[in-house]
Amino acid sequence: MASQHPIYDHIQRDAHGRTPKAAGSDPDDLIPPPQASVAPGKLAYSDQTRPSAKPIAKRRGWFRGLQRMLMFKQAQETDPAPPQAALKDLSVKDEGSAKHLERLVAVAQRRWLRQEMAGRLSARAGEAPQGKFVDVLTATPGEPKLPDEAFARLRWGGVFLYVGTNEQRVGDLAQAYDGQRGFILEEPVTQIHANVYGLRIPGFTPQGYAFLARKTQLIQPGDFTERFTYHVELSRCPKSDLAPDGYVVTKRVPTYADLVRRLRHKFPDAELSALERRAHKLIEHVFPTFLTREAAMLGIMQKNLAPEYRDKVPKPLGIQKDSRGFVRTLHMKWMRIGGEPISQLDFAIQSAELLAAIHEQASIMHLDLRMDNMVITPKGVGFVDFGSACKIGEQVNQSPMLGELFTEMMRTSQIQRMLGKMIERGHVTNNAISEVYGKTDKTVDSFYLAVQIAKPHANPDLKQLIEYDKESDVAGMLSALTAAVLRPKNPEMAQYKSASDLVRGLRRIEQRVAKAAAKRSS
Repeated sequence: MASQHPIYDHIQRDAHGRTPKAAGSDPDDLIPPPQASVAPGKLAYSDQTRPSAKPIAKRRGWFRGLQRMLMFKQAQETDPAPPQAALKDLSVKDEGSAKHLERLVAVAQRRWLRQEMAGRLSARAGEAPQGKFVDVLTATPGEPKLPDEAFARLRWGGVFLYVGTNEQRVGDLAQAYDGQRGFILEEPVTQIHANVYGLRIPGFTPQGYAFLARKTQLIQPGDFTERFTYHVELSRCPKSDLAPDGYVVTKRVPTYADLVRRLRHKFPDAELSALERRAHKLIEHVFPTFLTREAAMLGIMQKNLAPEYRDKVPKPLGIQKDSRGFVRTLHMKWMRIGGEPISQLDFAIQSAELLAAIHEQASIMHLDLRMDNMVITPKGVGFVDFGSACKIGEQVNQSPMLGELFTEMMRTSQIQRMLGKMIERGHVTNNAISEVYGKTDKTVDSFYLAVQIAKPHANPDLKQLIEYDKESDVAGMLSALTAAVLRPKNPEMAQYKSASDLVRGLRRIEQRVAKAAAKRSS
């Protein structure tokens, strides 16, 4: 039993996420080479055909001389300098081979990554800084290339390109990425050539093998995290306006076996039978209920939010229900993290304006507005994961089942636990906030957003996209605003109670910053 957007009809069911490709779908020779990599006309693009492997038996001396002359000339005119990391396990006599490998890398990037690399962070695996994420990671022999190494350096949805000259070794590595360790194989092992002056000369033109894999899982199979509850991954589909990258986000109720493993990891001393009963309740009742509610909340926001905010919350594309009518799988438009970095103040203003719109236009409260549930895309700050959301004014206690679920959620919520501790320690004195402790109220969203904007680097995926200097004047102003929200001079007559109040306070800071900048420049 299902209801879906038309794009859902094309989502692939392949276990490895592959989409069949039409013959001739990579017309590389028809695409002009980009300006930055090599001089025009020096490299042609290879096709999918595999030339005969028969060796040329003998070559005359003049032909070998011509070979060396052309190779030297081409290296002088067209070769980009290979990264030192790619040369670390090559001897001096193999430097020419490394240059050939770099030409093959350029061919593979042009074939598969022309759009992927535009406006996104790219790096070589041997040079990618630790602790920072990129969207495109390229490796050759001698650089880190194992799935676990690539997974740790890529953003969710990022791609890994590998280029080598040994077909067997490239194929073995590709198998390690094929539907395993959080990746799918987007482009299988393909023979590529770095043609010389547009010509492919058997036995002379550099040739190699390459594959492309995409990181589609949020965490690797077998790993555990407290950040995510449901099973969330990227699913392939045809490219369209709703799926410009050819992927949609699929969020589904986890399997019983996976959930039992997670519970055993979290509660190692608990009895297995108790964990199994808990897992059964979550799988059959709790998770489907909240996923069904999330699908409904997303639909309401797409209907009621102003157009400028609709792309900043997930757009539902399709659902799959069980026999009882509960949603077990939800497909959504992928709000891909990326774009230019924004200032801490811009992040705060955009977040507060979006929250005010969700509260006032859609009458929905998020109730789990952690940094993990925020994204930054080329269109600005967005919110995801509305699984805990409620309609403003909704009486959840009128339903015994919903009342029980939300009571449990409020008891275990990370945000509610933090709020309780801060009230107990005197860090929150604002009556408007302390009065909603343990309740489903929109003021909880405003409270937690005020906390997040003061220290916006809690989500590692967003650290590179939010410019934050805790010693800066702006950071000091935002910290002062957070303090005014949490501990106002008059707790009973607090100035900041709602998201709109936050927006007004942030706009005043923006004006102060602009005046200070104008004064410095005059």
